[in-house]
Amino acid sequence: MTIARKVLSMGMAGAIATLLAACTTSGPEQPPMAAATPKGVEGSWIDAKGTGLSTFANGKFTTVATDTGQKLSDGSYTMVGPTSVEINGTSLIRQTAVSFNCLMVSTSQLNCTSASGQNFVLTRRA
Repeated sequence: MTIARKVLSMGMAGAIATLLAACTTSGPEQPPMAAATPKGVEGSWIDAKGTGLSTFANGKFTTVATDTGQKLSDGSYTMVGPTSVEINGTSLIRQTAVSFNCLMVSTSQLNCTSASGQNFVLTRRA
């Protein structure tokens, strides 16, 4: 009986060792990934008065009124350098063409000038 207990104990110890060896870890726990850094003008931008929200995605833009959600303008944009963007579209309220050139002075600010010479600032919305 003593030999049987030793064999059984050794068998159990071997099984436990095998189970423990099968348990692996992936190393130290990694911190959650930070939000991706915005690429170019992609994303949402709000004007200085907080009245219009412009969204840029895949070469297209739309601007909506922040109070009503009504679409104010839409069109397209083209990056003409790492920090310069040309925007062309239509004002849906006035039914006229709109054209802007913007300079991305930081990842969160666009300084823009309309074809008529008006300057305005757009701030990236988080």
